[in-house]
Parts: sequence; C-alpha cells; structure tokens
Amino acid sequence: MARGRKQGGGRKEPRFGLAAAMADLRLDPKDRIPSDDTPKKSVAKTAKKRPVEPDDEDDVPAREPKASTPKPKPRRGKSRWGMSIGRMFYWALVCGLWGVIALVGVVIWAGAHLPPIQSLEIPKRPPTIEIVGYDGTMLAQRGEMAGANVALKDLPPYLPKAFIAIEDRRFYQHFGIDPIGIARAVVANILHRGVSQGGSTLTQQLAKNLFLTQERTLARKLQEAELALWLERKYSKREILELYLNRVYFGSGAYGVEAAAQRYFGKSARQVTIGEAAMLAGLVKSPSRLAPNRNPEGAAKRAQTVLAAMAEAKFITEARAQAQIAHPSVAVKPAGAGTINYVADWIGEVLDDLVGQVEESIVVETTIDPKLQSVAEAAIIDELAAKSVKFNVSQGALVAMTPDGAVRAMVGGRNYADSQFNRAVTAKRQPGSAFKPFVYLTAIEQGLTPDTVRQDAPLDLKGWKPENYTREYFGPVTLTQALAMSLNTVAVRVGLEVGPKNVVRTAHRLGIASKLDPNPSIALGTSEVSMIELVGAYAPFSNGGLTVSPHVVTRIRTLDGKLLYMRQTEQPVQVIEPRNAAMMNQMMQETLISGTAKKAEIPGWIAAGKTGTSQDFRDAWFIGYTAHLVTGVWLGNDDNSPTKKATGGGLPVEVWTRFMRSAHQGVPVAALPNAQGSGLVPTLAQIASQITAPSAPAPSARSAPPSRGNARPEAAAGLDGWLVDRLFGGKR
Repeated sequence: MARGRKQGGGRKEPRFGLAAAMADLRLDPKDRIPSDDTPKKSVAKTAKKRPVEPDDEDDVPAREPKASTPKPKPRRGKSRWGMSIGRMFYWALVCGLWGVIALVGVVIWAGAHLPPIQSLEIPKRPPTIEIVGYDGTMLAQRGEMAGANVALKDLPPYLPKAFIAIEDRRFYQHFGIDPIGIARAVVANILHRGVSQGGSTLTQQLAKNLFLTQERTLARKLQEAELALWLERKYSKREILELYLNRVYFGSGAYGVEAAAQRYFGKSARQVTIGEAAMLAGLVKSPSRLAPNRNPEGAAKRAQTVLAAMAEAKFITEARAQAQIAHPSVAVKPAGAGTINYVADWIGEVLDDLVGQVEESIVVETTIDPKLQSVAEAAIIDELAAKSVKFNVSQGALVAMTPDGAVRAMVGGRNYADSQFNRAVTAKRQPGSAFKPFVYLTAIEQGLTPDTVRQDAPLDLKGWKPENYTREYFGPVTLTQALAMSLNTVAVRVGLEVGPKNVVRTAHRLGIASKLDPNPSIALGTSEVSMIELVGAYAPFSNGGLTVSPHVVTRIRTLDGKLLYMRQTEQPVQVIEPRNAAMMNQMMQETLISGTAKKAEIPGWIAAGKTGTSQDFRDAWFIGYTAHLVTGVWLGNDDNSPTKKATGGGLPVEVWTRFMRSAHQGVPVAALPNAQGSGLVPTLAQIASQITAPSAPAPSARSAPPSRGNARPEAAAGLDGWLVDRLFGGKR
C-alpha cells in the first residue's frame, strides 16, 4: 500500500456522472475566443502568464493568431494604383460602349422621323405675291419674297466668296459636316463662356432651310447632319452653293440673293458691289436683327466683319477691304413702303375669292397710284405729328377713289409697323353728319328741293333733344343752308318727314353695306359704317348717279404672263336720277363755300362734300369730291375715346385739302355732272351766280336767315320748276 502511494502520488478515487466525463477535458489557450475589445497580443500574454486550472471551466483562453509576414509598403501602394488604373480603364470602356450605343440609337431615331431619303426632293419655292401699281411700279410683296433663281456663273465671283469666308471657309474640303469647324466652334464657345461661333456648314444650313424647321433641338441637329450628308452625296459643291444662295433667308421676307438685292439695294444680285455682297453675307447670322432697312448701323458693322474675313481668306486684298469699309453700303427705301401694306393686306383678303388658293407666284395689278399713295401717307402722318397731342387724336385713315370706284390711294393707319389694323376697310365708326347727304337725297327724291325751307329750332322727341353744334338756332332755313351749316335739328326733322326706313334704303342703294338702324337718330349718323363703303356711297354724286363698286385689283397673272383674272367692266346702274344728283352737288358745294368746310379749296376746281363729327367728338370726318376724285378722311382714336373737340371741319379738311391739291396738279379741269341731255357744262351754282337776282344768303353764325315760309314745292315741279324759279325770279 505504501509502495503504491509512492509510485502513484496518492490514491485516486473513481468518479461517476458528469464530473467523471469531464474530468479529462482541458481547454487549450488557443481554443479561447478573444473578446472584441481585447487586443490579440494582450490575450496571448495573459494566456502565458496565467496557468489554466483543470477546474476553471469559465475561463477560456484566447487563440493565438497565426504569424504572417507583412508585405513591404512600397509594393502594396503600387498594386493599389495599378488596380485603380485598371478599374478606370474598364469603366471608361463600358461607358464609352454604352455612349456609342446610345448615340447610334438617337441617330437611328432621328433618321426614322425623316421622310425616306429616296423620296426627298428639293421643294418648290413658296408662292410670292407681287403687288404693282397701275403704272407697273412695284408696291409690295406678300408671301415669302423670292427672286428669280440666279445661276452661280452669273453672279460676281466675290458674292459667293463672301458667304464662304464668313460662314464656311472649309466648304470645298469637308463632306457636309466639318469636324474641324465643330471643334473650333466648341473651343471658341468655351473660351467665351457662351455661344460665339457655330459649327454648321453651308450644306447643313441648306438642309435646314429646305427640309427642317428652325427649332433648336438635338434631334433637329441630328436630322440636319444626316440631310447634309445626303445632299453632299447627291449634288456637287457648285450645285449646293447655288441652291444655298437662292434659298437662304435675308430678312424682311426676302429669300435668295436676288430678292435680297432687290429689297435692300434696288438692283439685281448680278450688279451688287463688294460692300453690298458683304452686307448680304452678313445678314445670314441674324436676318431680322441685321436687316439694313431696319438696323443700318448693325448691318454695316457686320459687313465690316465679312470684309475682314474675305481679306483673311485671300479672296480680296486688304486694301480693297479697307476701301469698302470706309464707304459702307446703304440700303434704299423701297417705293411705297409703309402704309401701302394696308393695301397689300386688303388685296390678300380678296385673292381667294378672285383666283382661289395661290399655288404659284403671281403678279397682282392694281389701281393704286404710287405718287398719290405717298402723298396720302405724308398728309396723314404729318398732320398727326403736328396736332395729335393738341387734339388728342392718335389715328387717321384716308381713301381716295375715282368716280367709278377705282381706289387710287389708301392709308389704313398712322404706322403699319405699330398696328396692322386697317381703319379704312375693317373699322366701323359713327359717320356723324357725314351721313346727312343720304337724308337730304331721300328728301329730294320725295319732291323737296335745295330751296325747300324747314325750321331750325329746338326739338324734343320723347326726351331726346338733338342740338346743333353751336347750340344756336336760325329759324327758317333752306335745305341747302341746313346741310352746309350741318344743322342737326333740320336733319332730324327732314329724316322723320321722309321716314327713317327710306333713309336707310337710300344709303344701302348707294353702297352702304353695314346694318343701319331706322330710328330718328339715323339722320345724325349714329349707325356705324366703314370708310371704304362711305366713300364709295359718295361716288355716285360725282359721276351723275351711277352705282359704284370700290375695287383695287384689275388683273392677276403668273410670272410667265398667264392671265388668271381680269376685272370685267361692270354695267353701271343708275341709283340716283341725274337731276337729283345735280341738286345734291349744288347743295354740297355750298358746304365748301360758306359751310363747315370753308377751308377745303382746290384752285380751279369745283368740289363738294360734307363734314362729320360724331358724339362727344369721337370721330372727325370729311368726305369731299370733284369730277376727278372722291376722297374721305377720318381721324380719331382706336379705343373710341373722345378727342379734344376735333371736328370734321378742322383736321380732316386740312388733310383732304393737302392731298387733293397735289392729286389735281396737271389734271384737266372738269365740272361736276349735271342733268343728262341738258347741255349744261357749268354747275347750277355757277348759273345762279350769273343771275341778277341774288340767291338767298347763307346764314352766319350770328344772324338767322330770312324766313322763306314752310310751303313745300310740288313733287311734279322737280328740278325743272326749281330751275325756272331760280333763273327768272319766281316764287321759291
């Protein structure tokens, strides 16, 4: 027993259960899980210092990490840099590939929205409407103004070179798209921090002008590039340049160098100088802004840039460029510019009725006299410039026509650029007393005569009290005196006597087309009418009583002379009996002699007419005529606001007199018509002036005329009885 103890170091008792099973289990320090916040080295050291007891089951030593050989730092950095370069190259390749795919997709999409290339053809020129005066002078153009095609060989060599120098200097080297030019433009735009240059070639510009819109989108630019490639493949450089010069837009409605040269310099493109060629080439950048007729300074400055580019490209010498810069070109003012556009617009409105849809360029021959048009324009503009502020009048209009209705001049407003509204044709205004001749004509047709007496006195019609302009009343007056002095109460009385409906019928018969209200106030011109119809309704007084249709178009033909329309001579209809027209002429002559239009005078000519002023001085009219012309003038405001007491006998008469005096210069004197077959050349007023017994004096503003009684002449007597009384001093 003792020996056994010595050898075994003591007796071992047997153990059973869980303790016996776990007796031989021991944890190695390597099996211990280190904590997150304990460094591995510290755990290893702790494991070495602290012996593990067999019964210490809760303490699990940390596992020692395996030793690893650290890599040298220089080698590690080099590897990371190489990896970055590789990744950048990889992603750049991927992005580039996707970019190419996207670009190809966009190009395909843009091409899919083009018409098939095989069906593309150079489109026809849009139709141009040339409007000429009765003497053949060009007045205006409508549509997209395009001159005749000019062959490249017929142009001076410096003209196409000017466009190449400023727009596409590498025109003969590129294939429709100029990568070098695009790159240069991109660099210039970056340096200037904005769009300072464009990269489009002449071929691209031609493609845009022929087939595309002017919108600035990526899709449109891609389509432009595709079409440029197609044009370069289908046409030669010379053909492309010729097409470009004949189709590019130059502003002011001019397409092509021929139209632009005619518009701005009044000559053919074959005859332009180097300076004019440079100015035309400079317009392409911004046609509307640089048009020389609107911005001569800007156009001249741009032309200097073109001349410098031509010298730099060795197309002209430096000395020649400097000589042209020292003497810049000046645009000419086209004949009839300005208010003639009102006439052109009016013609445009009736063309569809005359020839239908315009599908080819046409020439419209008109009745307009260019000289009279200029005089009419100056008369309106100058009068308004001098007195518009004083009388609070902002607009005016004028229509002049021959006694057969041919319009010789028309001014639809003060400034066409500011307002295209045609006050001579479209506007409807109250004519005021200018409507009274239709009242008195109705009375004449019912048997009254110019010497018939009616009472000028206050009038009350169920609360409506018409008054004279001066608020003075003259008692018994003749119809001639009442019309000359524009007495409102007499006009209303006569209108009621003959019937407002009959007055309306008379006005419509003479040419008034507007709706007229048959009420007592119709005698004072309260229903609105247009100027063109009012002047046309006065024309029968000047031609012996024949109907008139105001017109401006005589012929329409194509550029090659094919006749599309010719105005047929209308068979005139007698709308006023000649004797009645003669009496009306005598009455309205008195308006210019002693009435409200005493300032209206044409030396050597006998004229007649009537002034008109609407309620609250909103409209001022004068319609006057001779045997040569019938002319109406209106002044007022578009918003229908009152003027500062502008009357028909003031500004309108002044404008009318200035225009008519100029229009009658050099024209043989002719008298107003009288009764047909009477053999009388002078007017009735001239006959009466030769009679010993003087005619009844016209009332003045301060004294009433003597009473003539209210006896109404018999209708059967008519003009013959009235004339016998005037000649032989019988009862009147």
